[in-house]
This record gives sequence, C-alpha cells and structure tokens, in this order.
Amino acid sequence: MAGNNAVVIKKIKKGGHGGHHGGAWKVAYADFVTAMMAFFLLMWLINTTSPEQKRGIADYFAPQSIAQTVSGSGGVLGGKVVGEDSARAGGAQSVMQKQSPPSPSSATKGLADGQTEGGANSDSTSNSNARSTQDGDFAHAAEAIHQAIQDNPDIANLSHQVITENTPQGLRIHLVDQDGRPMFQNASTEPMPYTRKLLAAVGRIVAGLPNRVSTAGHTGGNDSAATGASWELSANRANQARALLQAGGLGSDRIYEVAGKAGSEPLLPEDPNASANRRLSIVLMREAPPVPTHTGQ
Repeated sequence: MAGNNAVVIKKIKKGGHGGHHGGAWKVAYADFVTAMMAFFLLMWLINTTSPEQKRGIADYFAPQSIAQTVSGSGGVLGGKVVGEDSARAGGAQSVMQKQSPPSPSSATKGLADGQTEGGANSDSTSNSNARSTQDGDFAHAAEAIHQAIQDNPDIANLSHQVITENTPQGLRIHLVDQDGRPMFQNASTEPMPYTRKLLAAVGRIVAGLPNRVSTAGHTGGNDSAATGASWELSANRANQARALLQAGGLGSDRIYEVAGKAGSEPLLPEDPNASANRRLSIVLMREAPPVPTHTGQ
C-alpha cells in the first residue's frame, strides 16, 4: 500500500579526530634545514679560507669594487672599503693638502678682504659641484677598469687582486699580491707578464682623465728590512709601474709622484706577513677647482 512507503533519512555523524592535518609543517621544516645548511657552510668557509680568499669572496658578491665613503657622492657605489678614510695614506697627506679645495677658513678670510657673502657662497657651491663631478669621474673610471680586466681573458682571473677606493686624495687603485700570484718576481723589479697587461689596461683608462697620477711601491714588512733594500726595491717597482702606465697611453706630464713606501704602510696592519701588503698603489689625484676671480665695482 502507498501508506507503507515511508522515506527514511539516515544521518551519519563523522568523528572529530579523523581529518587530514595538512603539509604546512613540511615547508617550515625544509626552510629550517636550508638555513642550517647555509649556516654550517658559512662556518666552514670562515675556518678554511685565508684573509685574501675572504676578501675575494666579498669582492665577488659586491655590486662594485669601489668603496663608498662619506667624502664621495654617495649613490650606488657600495663596494669594499680597505681602510677608514684612507688612514694608511701616511706621507700622502701633504699631497691632499696641496690638491684639496679651499677650506671654509680661507673663504672667511676672503670675506674679510672685501668679498661679498654671496660670492663666498657661490665659491662653496662651485667647489661642491666640482668635487661631485670628480667623484662621478672616479666612479666611471673604477667601473671601466674592472670591466676592462674582466673582458680580457688573459687577466680576468686577477680581478680580485685589483681594489679601487675613493679617498680624499683621489681614486686609489691597489694591485695586490696573492699567494702564488705576485705582481713582481721575487726580490726583483721585473714585473710578471700579467702585471704588464694589468698596468696597460689601467693606463688606458687613466689616460682618458685629466687628473695627475701618483705611483707607489709597497713591499712586505720583512722584505730586506734589515738592510734597507726594501726602500730601493719598492721605489724601483713604482718607477716600473710609471713606465708601464705611460706605455699604456698616460702622458709624461701627468706623472706627479713616484714613491717607494717599503713596508711602512701595510694594507693589513693586523697581519704584517700577508701577501696583500706587497702591492702597487696608483692614485688618480683629486684636483682642486680653479680659483674664480672677483672684480670689484
């Protein structure tokens, strides 16, 4: 009969503890394992690499090798700083005083002599603009030097031995020794074949700017220190660098100074025996802007 065909609805209640927990924990665990692997790799590198190798690794990951200092124009130049405010410049301080723009005290003295305050402000602005222009020129020169080295297959593997920094004296270019790869033959003024190619590449870039150039040779702290021969050796190496720069296109009238520093200005004072202390330093000097003439009414 039709009245016996009743519809029966059966409700099934699911248990509250049988669901799937998801896989988010696997992602978190993978991130943790990756971070630990990177940490232990960093610890291994710190304990197995020499100071020169650490410097090379840092230079490899830096966007540029030119240092960012408070004296520069800022910008994107965030490379390696080999010294604070070029504290190891030593005897080059006199060069900085000769070439630096007039100090604020000299501008004040000019006011006392009859210059107008507007004229002094104009001079200060002009000096600031000239410094910014030189900083830009130095940045382009540093980039061009590193690019020229990387583009030359004969010296591309030496890129980590060329360090540039913007200093109050100008653009300083270091050509440093590395264990097993020195710039000169042992206790000799004869440059290695790749050193000649390095200096030729640097000379072509430096020749394109009007600034004068200073070269200095540096030997290790224990290189013939007892006999004083390291002073002659470092000076002769600097003179060899000067000759090779000129062969690369630098005019003889652009040479300002050739100096031998021996071991008096180590690049790494905390490690006197480091091979990087033996180096050539080439400074593209910062030139003072021309002094404007003032005409009175």
